[in-house]
Amino acid sequence: MKLTTLTKAIAGGVALSAVLTGTALADPAIIYDGGGKFDASFNEAAYNGAEKYKAETGGAYGELEISSDAQREQFLRQFAERGYSPIVTPGFNFVTALQTVAPEFPDTHFVILDAVVDLPNVRSVTFKEQEGSYLVGILAAMKSESGTIGVIPAFNLDLLEAFACGFKQGAVSVNPDIKVLETYIGAGFEAFNDKPKAVEVAKSQLDQGADVVYQVAGGAGAGVLQAAADAGKFSIGVDSNQNHLYPGSVLTSMVKRVDVATYNAFMDEKNGTFTPGLITLGLAEDGVAAAFDDNNASLITPEMTAAVDKASADIKSGALVVHDFRTDKACPV
Repeated sequence: MKLTTLTKAIAGGVALSAVLTGTALADPAIIYDGGGKFDASFNEAAYNGAEKYKAETGGAYGELEISSDAQREQFLRQFAERGYSPIVTPGFNFVTALQTVAPEFPDTHFVILDAVVDLPNVRSVTFKEQEGSYLVGILAAMKSESGTIGVIPAFNLDLLEAFACGFKQGAVSVNPDIKVLETYIGAGFEAFNDKPKAVEVAKSQLDQGADVVYQVAGGAGAGVLQAAADAGKFSIGVDSNQNHLYPGSVLTSMVKRVDVATYNAFMDEKNGTFTPGLITLGLAEDGVAAAFDDNNASLITPEMTAAVDKASADIKSGALVVHDFRTDKACPV
Protein backbone atom coordinates (compact mmCIF):
# COMPACT_ATOMS: atom_id res chain seq x y z
CA MET A 1 0.00 0.00 0.00
CA LYS A 2 1.29 3.47 -0.87
CA LEU A 3 1.84 5.95 1.91
CA THR A 4 2.11 9.57 0.83
CA THR A 5 2.79 12.41 3.20
CA LEU A 6 2.74 15.97 1.96
CA THR A 7 4.38 18.38 4.34
CA LYS A 8 4.01 22.12 4.06
CA ALA A 9 7.16 24.01 4.94
CA ILE A 10 7.67 27.73 5.00
CA ALA A 11 11.42 27.81 5.43
CA GLY A 12 14.37 28.55 3.22
CA GLY A 13 12.00 29.56 0.41
CA VAL A 14 10.57 26.05 0.18
CA ALA A 15 6.77 26.13 -0.08
CA LEU A 16 6.20 22.41 -0.24
CA SER A 17 8.24 19.29 0.28
CA ALA A 18 7.16 15.71 -0.03
CA VAL A 19 8.15 12.60 1.84
CA LEU A 20 7.13 9.54 -0.11
CA THR A 21 7.52 6.00 1.10
CA GLY A 22 6.50 2.68 -0.32
CA THR A 23 5.52 1.88 -3.89
CA ALA A 24 3.03 3.82 -5.97
CA LEU A 25 1.55 0.66 -7.49
CA ALA A 26 0.77 2.53 -10.73
CA ASP A 27 -1.45 5.10 -9.04
CA PRO A 28 -1.93 8.28 -11.07
CA ALA A 29 -0.43 11.58 -9.94
CA ILE A 30 -0.65 15.30 -10.54
CA ILE A 31 1.95 18.04 -10.11
CA TYR A 32 0.32 21.46 -9.75
CA ASP A 33 1.88 24.48 -11.36
CA GLY A 34 2.67 27.73 -9.56
CA GLY A 35 -0.33 29.16 -7.76
CA GLY A 36 -1.16 25.85 -6.09
CA LYS A 37 -4.05 23.47 -6.35
CA PHE A 38 -6.50 25.87 -4.71
CA ASP A 39 -5.96 28.77 -7.10
CA ALA A 40 -9.71 28.76 -7.96
CA SER A 41 -8.62 28.49 -11.58
CA PHE A 42 -6.56 26.14 -13.77
CA ASN A 43 -4.84 24.06 -11.09
CA GLU A 44 -8.00 23.67 -9.06
CA ALA A 45 -9.85 22.41 -12.12
CA ALA A 46 -7.25 19.66 -12.49
CA TYR A 47 -7.57 18.89 -8.77
CA ASN A 48 -11.36 18.55 -9.18
CA GLY A 49 -10.85 16.00 -11.93
CA ALA A 50 -8.50 14.00 -9.72
CA GLU A 51 -10.98 14.15 -6.86
CA LYS A 52 -13.76 12.89 -9.13
CA TYR A 53 -11.58 9.92 -10.06
CA LYS A 54 -10.91 9.25 -6.38
CA ALA A 55 -14.59 9.47 -5.44
CA GLU A 56 -15.75 7.20 -8.23
CA THR A 57 -13.05 4.54 -8.02
CA GLY A 58 -11.91 4.69 -4.41
CA GLY A 59 -8.39 4.87 -5.81
CA ALA A 60 -5.57 7.04 -4.55
CA TYR A 61 -3.44 9.53 -6.41
CA GLY A 62 -0.23 11.38 -5.69
CA GLU A 63 0.01 15.16 -5.72
CA LEU A 64 2.60 17.87 -5.28
CA GLU A 65 2.67 21.65 -5.57
CA ILE A 66 5.79 23.26 -6.97
CA SER A 67 7.37 26.37 -5.51
CA SER A 68 10.16 26.86 -8.02
CA ASP A 69 10.88 26.10 -11.66
CA ALA A 70 13.63 23.65 -10.70
CA GLN A 71 11.07 21.43 -8.99
CA ARG A 72 9.26 20.65 -12.22
CA GLU A 73 11.92 18.23 -13.40
CA GLN A 74 12.73 17.09 -9.86
CA PHE A 75 9.14 16.14 -8.99
CA LEU A 76 8.46 14.55 -12.38
CA ARG A 77 11.45 12.26 -11.97
CA GLN A 78 10.57 11.56 -8.34
CA PHE A 79 7.03 10.45 -9.20
CA ALA A 80 8.17 8.42 -12.21
CA GLU A 81 10.77 6.59 -10.14
CA ARG A 82 8.05 5.54 -7.70
CA GLY A 83 5.88 4.11 -10.43
CA TYR A 84 3.11 6.69 -10.72
CA SER A 85 1.32 6.69 -14.07
CA PRO A 86 -0.03 8.76 -15.62
CA ILE A 87 1.58 11.88 -14.23
CA VAL A 88 -0.52 14.93 -15.11
CA THR A 89 1.13 18.34 -15.46
CA PRO A 90 -1.37 21.21 -15.79
CA GLY A 91 0.40 24.01 -17.61
CA PHE A 92 2.66 24.87 -20.54
CA ASN A 93 5.50 25.61 -18.10
CA PHE A 94 6.16 21.86 -17.89
CA VAL A 95 7.19 21.45 -21.52
CA THR A 96 10.96 21.56 -21.02
CA ALA A 97 10.89 19.33 -17.93
CA LEU A 98 8.73 16.75 -19.71
CA GLN A 99 10.97 16.72 -22.75
CA THR A 100 13.83 15.82 -20.42
CA VAL A 101 12.17 13.36 -18.06
CA ALA A 102 9.63 11.47 -20.20
CA PRO A 103 12.26 9.77 -22.42
CA GLU A 104 13.97 8.45 -19.26
CA PHE A 105 10.80 6.54 -18.31
CA PRO A 106 9.38 5.09 -21.55
CA ASP A 107 6.93 2.83 -19.69
CA THR A 108 5.45 5.73 -17.70
CA HIS A 109 2.62 7.79 -19.15
CA PHE A 110 2.64 11.57 -18.85
CA VAL A 111 -0.02 14.18 -19.61
CA ILE A 112 0.51 17.87 -20.27
CA LEU A 113 -2.42 20.26 -20.34
CA ASP A 114 -2.32 23.43 -22.46
CA ALA A 115 0.79 22.51 -24.45
CA VAL A 116 2.15 19.92 -26.86
CA VAL A 117 5.05 17.55 -26.18
CA ASP A 118 5.51 15.14 -29.07
CA LEU A 119 6.83 12.01 -27.37
CA PRO A 120 5.53 8.43 -27.56
CA ASN A 121 4.52 8.27 -23.89
CA VAL A 122 3.01 11.75 -23.57
CA ARG A 123 -0.60 12.81 -24.06
CA SER A 124 -0.97 16.50 -24.89
CA VAL A 125 -4.35 18.12 -24.26
CA THR A 126 -5.09 21.55 -25.70
CA PHE A 127 -8.28 23.59 -25.79
CA LYS A 128 -10.08 25.86 -28.23
CA GLU A 129 -10.09 28.78 -25.80
CA GLN A 130 -11.16 31.13 -28.57
CA GLU A 131 -14.51 29.36 -28.85
CA GLY A 132 -15.42 29.64 -25.18
CA SER A 133 -14.12 33.21 -25.10
CA TYR A 134 -16.36 34.08 -28.05
CA LEU A 135 -19.38 33.06 -25.96
CA VAL A 136 -18.42 35.13 -22.93
CA GLY A 137 -17.66 38.04 -25.29
CA ILE A 138 -21.27 37.88 -26.45
CA LEU A 139 -22.46 38.01 -22.85
CA ALA A 140 -20.13 40.91 -22.00
CA ALA A 141 -21.32 42.99 -24.93
CA MET A 142 -24.97 42.30 -24.18
CA LYS A 143 -24.51 43.19 -20.51
CA SER A 144 -22.48 46.33 -21.06
CA GLU A 145 -24.27 49.65 -20.72
CA SER A 146 -21.22 51.83 -21.31
CA GLY A 147 -20.19 50.31 -24.62
CA THR A 148 -16.72 49.63 -23.18
CA ILE A 149 -15.50 46.28 -21.87
CA GLY A 150 -12.05 44.92 -21.04
CA VAL A 151 -9.87 41.83 -21.18
CA ILE A 152 -6.89 41.39 -18.85
CA PRO A 153 -4.33 38.72 -19.80
CA ALA A 154 -1.47 37.94 -17.42
CA PHE A 155 1.05 38.95 -20.10
CA ASN A 156 1.68 38.94 -23.83
CA LEU A 157 1.52 35.23 -24.65
CA ASP A 158 -0.04 33.64 -27.73
CA LEU A 159 -2.21 31.32 -25.64
CA LEU A 160 -3.63 34.24 -23.65
CA GLU A 161 -4.07 36.29 -26.81
CA ALA A 162 -6.24 33.45 -28.16
CA PHE A 163 -8.61 34.09 -25.23
CA ALA A 164 -8.54 37.84 -25.84
CA CYS A 165 -9.08 37.59 -29.59
CA GLY A 166 -12.00 35.19 -29.21
CA PHE A 167 -13.54 37.50 -26.61
CA LYS A 168 -13.26 40.48 -28.94
CA GLN A 169 -14.83 38.55 -31.82
CA GLY A 170 -17.83 37.57 -29.69
CA ALA A 171 -18.31 41.10 -28.41
CA VAL A 172 -18.11 42.66 -31.87
CA SER A 173 -20.66 40.15 -33.20
CA VAL A 174 -23.16 41.79 -30.84
CA ASN A 175 -22.03 45.41 -31.10
CA PRO A 176 -19.67 46.32 -33.96
CA ASP A 177 -18.93 49.64 -32.25
CA ILE A 178 -18.03 48.24 -28.84
CA LYS A 179 -14.69 49.31 -27.35
CA VAL A 180 -12.58 46.46 -25.96
CA LEU A 181 -9.67 47.47 -23.74
CA GLU A 182 -6.76 45.05 -23.35
CA THR A 183 -4.15 45.50 -20.62
CA TYR A 184 -1.48 43.08 -19.39
CA ILE A 185 -0.79 42.50 -15.71
CA GLY A 186 2.92 41.91 -16.22
CA ALA A 187 5.61 40.81 -18.62
CA GLY A 188 6.22 37.17 -17.68
CA PHE A 189 4.94 34.07 -15.91
CA GLU A 190 5.19 35.72 -12.49
CA ALA A 191 2.15 37.80 -13.51
CA PHE A 192 -0.07 34.76 -12.93
CA ASN A 193 0.52 35.22 -9.19
CA ASP A 194 0.46 39.04 -8.99
CA LYS A 195 -3.00 39.70 -7.56
CA PRO A 196 -2.22 43.26 -6.36
CA LYS A 197 -1.17 44.30 -9.87
CA ALA A 198 -4.27 42.60 -11.28
CA VAL A 199 -6.42 44.75 -9.00
CA GLU A 200 -4.56 47.83 -10.20
CA VAL A 201 -4.97 46.98 -13.88
CA ALA A 202 -8.67 46.18 -13.47
CA LYS A 203 -9.27 49.48 -11.68
CA SER A 204 -7.56 51.28 -14.56
CA GLN A 205 -9.91 49.70 -17.10
CA LEU A 206 -12.94 50.41 -14.93
CA ASP A 207 -11.83 54.04 -14.63
CA GLN A 208 -11.77 54.18 -18.44
CA GLY A 209 -15.42 53.22 -18.55
CA ALA A 210 -15.32 49.43 -18.80
CA ASP A 211 -18.27 47.87 -17.02
CA VAL A 212 -17.40 44.21 -17.76
CA VAL A 213 -13.83 42.90 -17.43
CA TYR A 214 -12.59 39.43 -18.43
CA GLN A 215 -9.63 38.03 -16.50
CA VAL A 216 -7.23 35.69 -18.30
CA ALA A 217 -4.63 35.50 -15.57
CA GLY A 218 -4.96 32.33 -13.51
CA GLY A 219 -4.64 32.92 -9.77
CA ALA A 220 -3.91 36.64 -10.18
CA GLY A 221 -7.26 37.02 -11.88
CA ALA A 222 -8.97 36.92 -8.49
CA GLY A 223 -7.81 40.51 -8.19
CA VAL A 224 -9.75 41.42 -11.33
CA LEU A 225 -12.91 39.86 -9.94
CA GLN A 226 -12.40 41.67 -6.65
CA ALA A 227 -11.87 45.05 -8.27
CA ALA A 228 -15.03 44.71 -10.36
CA ALA A 229 -17.09 43.67 -7.34
CA ASP A 230 -15.76 46.59 -5.28
CA ALA A 231 -16.69 48.98 -8.08
CA GLY A 232 -20.17 47.54 -8.56
CA LYS A 233 -19.27 46.34 -12.05
CA PHE A 234 -19.11 42.93 -13.70
CA SER A 235 -16.29 40.48 -14.28
CA ILE A 236 -15.80 37.20 -16.13
CA GLY A 237 -13.85 34.33 -14.59
CA VAL A 238 -11.62 31.85 -16.38
CA ASP A 239 -10.65 28.15 -16.42
CA SER A 240 -12.75 27.07 -13.40
CA ASN A 241 -16.28 28.24 -12.73
CA GLN A 242 -15.62 31.34 -10.61
CA ASN A 243 -19.22 32.58 -10.48
CA HIS A 244 -19.43 31.78 -6.78
CA LEU A 245 -16.52 34.01 -5.80
CA TYR A 246 -18.52 37.23 -6.13
CA PRO A 247 -22.16 36.27 -6.77
CA GLY A 248 -24.01 39.04 -8.53
CA SER A 249 -20.78 40.52 -9.89
CA VAL A 250 -19.19 37.64 -11.80
CA LEU A 251 -21.25 37.64 -14.98
CA THR A 252 -20.02 34.22 -16.10
CA SER A 253 -16.83 32.17 -16.38
CA MET A 254 -15.10 30.74 -19.44
CA VAL A 255 -14.64 27.20 -18.25
CA LYS A 256 -11.90 24.97 -19.64
CA ARG A 257 -12.63 21.38 -18.79
CA VAL A 258 -9.22 20.69 -17.33
CA ASP A 259 -11.08 18.54 -14.81
CA VAL A 260 -12.38 16.32 -17.61
CA ALA A 261 -8.93 16.02 -19.20
CA THR A 262 -7.42 14.98 -15.85
CA TYR A 263 -10.22 12.57 -14.98
CA ASN A 264 -10.11 10.96 -18.42
CA ALA A 265 -6.35 10.45 -18.22
CA PHE A 266 -6.63 8.79 -14.81
CA MET A 267 -9.51 6.57 -15.92
CA ASP A 268 -7.87 5.62 -19.20
CA GLU A 269 -4.80 4.40 -17.32
CA LYS A 270 -6.97 2.46 -14.88
CA ASN A 271 -8.90 0.85 -17.73
CA GLY A 272 -5.82 0.09 -19.81
CA THR A 273 -6.94 2.39 -22.62
CA PHE A 274 -4.48 5.25 -22.24
CA THR A 275 -3.23 6.62 -25.56
CA PRO A 276 -0.53 9.25 -26.15
CA GLY A 277 -0.76 11.98 -28.77
CA LEU A 278 -2.68 15.22 -29.17
CA ILE A 279 -6.25 15.76 -28.00
CA THR A 280 -7.92 19.11 -28.67
CA LEU A 281 -11.12 20.00 -26.84
CA GLY A 282 -13.51 22.68 -28.04
CA LEU A 283 -17.23 23.37 -27.78
CA ALA A 284 -18.07 20.27 -29.82
CA GLU A 285 -16.15 18.11 -27.34
CA ASP A 286 -17.55 19.93 -24.27
CA GLY A 287 -14.03 21.14 -23.60
CA VAL A 288 -14.92 24.80 -23.12
CA ALA A 289 -18.11 26.58 -22.07
CA ALA A 290 -19.68 29.67 -20.58
CA ALA A 291 -20.75 28.87 -17.03
CA PHE A 292 -24.36 29.26 -15.96
CA ASP A 293 -25.52 28.48 -12.43
CA ASP A 294 -27.52 29.87 -9.50
CA ASN A 295 -24.80 32.42 -8.77
CA ASN A 296 -25.26 34.30 -12.04
CA ALA A 297 -28.85 33.37 -12.89
CA SER A 298 -30.13 36.85 -11.99
CA LEU A 299 -27.61 38.47 -14.36
CA ILE A 300 -28.42 36.47 -17.48
CA THR A 301 -31.51 37.32 -19.55
CA PRO A 302 -33.30 34.86 -21.83
CA GLU A 303 -31.99 36.87 -24.78
CA MET A 304 -28.42 36.39 -23.59
CA THR A 305 -28.94 32.65 -23.17
CA ALA A 306 -30.46 32.42 -26.63
CA ALA A 307 -27.54 34.29 -28.19
CA VAL A 308 -25.02 31.96 -26.57
CA ASP A 309 -27.00 28.88 -27.58
CA LYS A 310 -27.17 30.09 -31.19
CA ALA A 311 -23.44 30.83 -31.36
CA SER A 312 -22.62 27.50 -29.71
CA ALA A 313 -24.69 25.59 -32.25
CA ASP A 314 -23.11 27.48 -35.14
CA ILE A 315 -19.58 26.84 -33.87
CA LYS A 316 -20.27 23.16 -33.32
CA SER A 317 -21.75 22.77 -36.79
CA GLY A 318 -18.93 24.65 -38.45
CA ALA A 319 -21.20 27.45 -39.65
CA LEU A 320 -19.18 29.83 -37.47
CA VAL A 321 -15.40 29.54 -37.23
CA VAL A 322 -13.76 31.57 -34.47
CA HIS A 323 -10.33 32.86 -35.44
CA ASP A 324 -7.48 31.27 -33.47
CA PHE A 325 -4.75 33.81 -32.74
CA ARG A 326 -2.18 31.04 -32.41
CA THR A 327 -2.47 30.09 -36.07
CA ASP A 328 -2.67 33.64 -37.38
CA LYS A 329 -1.51 36.44 -35.10
CA ALA A 330 -3.68 39.03 -36.85
CA CYS A 331 -6.88 39.14 -34.80
CA PRO A 332 -9.66 40.10 -37.24
CA VAL A 333 -11.24 42.61 -34.84
